[in-house]
Amino acid sequence: MKAEDYQNLSEKTAPKSPIMKDIILAFLIGGTICTVGQVLYSVYYDLLKFNVTDSKTYVSITLIFLSALLTGTGVYDKIAKYGGAGTLVPITGFANAMVSPALEFKTEGYVLGLGTKIFAIAGPVIVYGTTASVIYGIIYYIITKFI
Repeated sequence: MKAEDYQNLSEKTAPKSPIMKDIILAFLIGGTICTVGQVLYSVYYDLLKFNVTDSKTYVSITLIFLSALLTGTGVYDKIAKYGGAGTLVPITGFANAMVSPALEFKTEGYVLGLGTKIFAIAGPVIVYGTTASVIYGIIYYIITKFI
């Protein structure tokens, strides 16, 4: 069987993805996560009377904690099964991406398992984010200083 024939057969027999359903669920789950963040902000700012900066910081901390907790208990994976890309809302998705590999390798110990694998996904993000910010900073400095 030729590669082209195999590709055609594969496309015919593969189940079709319910794209509209996936889009709607991603929107609803992502929107729910963002709504929880907004509710937390209202609690910290309006009810507990923290200033704007502290309220935003506490919202981030709370969302990271909840995401890590839900990942550790297996609930986040169940939500992601239905919400798909909606669970990739930056702060919760990043926390999930850090906790998941750590959980997989915790049997290897705290240092060689959990300690090394927790940065398996976060490491490249931190390295490239830091590098990009330095480059952007240099470009910004040159533009504002000499142009």
